[in-house]
Amino acid sequence: MPTYSALTTLAGQDSARALGEAMEKLTPEPSGVGVFEIEDGSGRWEVGGYFTDPPDEAALALLAAAFGARPFSVSELPEVDWVAHVKRELSPVVAGRFFVHGSHDADKVPMGSVGLLIEASMAFGTGHHGTTLGCLQALEALLQEGFAARSVADIGCGTAVLAMAAARVFPNPVIASDIDPVAVEVARANVAANALKGRVSCIEAAGFEHPLIAGAAPFDLVFANILKGPLIELAPRMRHHMQPGGIAILSGILNEQAGEVVAAYADQGYDLRRSESIGEWTTLVLDRTAR
Repeated sequence: MPTYSALTTLAGQDSARALGEAMEKLTPEPSGVGVFEIEDGSGRWEVGGYFTDPPDEAALALLAAAFGARPFSVSELPEVDWVAHVKRELSPVVAGRFFVHGSHDADKVPMGSVGLLIEASMAFGTGHHGTTLGCLQALEALLQEGFAARSVADIGCGTAVLAMAAARVFPNPVIASDIDPVAVEVARANVAANALKGRVSCIEAAGFEHPLIAGAAPFDLVFANILKGPLIELAPRMRHHMQPGGIAILSGILNEQAGEVVAAYADQGYDLRRSESIGEWTTLVLDRTAR
């Protein structure tokens, strides 16, 4: 049975979410609607819907005009078992001792590796993206240098792969937070699948704004794999919630944006320890100084 997609872009999170909500009321109604920020620093958002019947293109045109979006691009999609496709395409990811895999590759975890199970149907945050891989490699480099964290937070955790990696190598429980309630549920499912209940706490929170985070601070290691704008906004709160001598691993940063992020954190007393680019994405490792 064929399916159909209808995709558009527009500026602004509020407008994008309102358009997504309006799409859900169409007839025929979509089987699913997604609203995503485009990770290019443009401030534009993508709104898309999937339909089992051909969508009403006239209604879509009216919605695009009403919300100031580009005209919808409507396509008929081939019949594909997407989970099976993802399983074939997403081979395990290796970052030092960390081996990120789906359940279909559970028998491939090498002896002595730290296996991290992320289901193929939860593809964001599997380690294949340059930002997640960069953070895992940064953690591996710190471990090779003898760094040991006592208190760890993963801000904007997604699948919680970074929080789980930290929980595997450090002795104390880790906090993982995200503003997206769906991401938090995915994170909790992954934590359970990796037998890490009680070792990783997954909460819905914006930045550091949660009593559990405040109670666990100050941290000596913080992951924040989000985007340039939120990272810069987070810098003062990051300093407030970190130990002097603590380390921040930051990503979600396009290569050309790295200088702005480094400067924002330098203003808060952070020194650049390491910078690594994978494809178009940069991961920063920053030291929180005592000044």
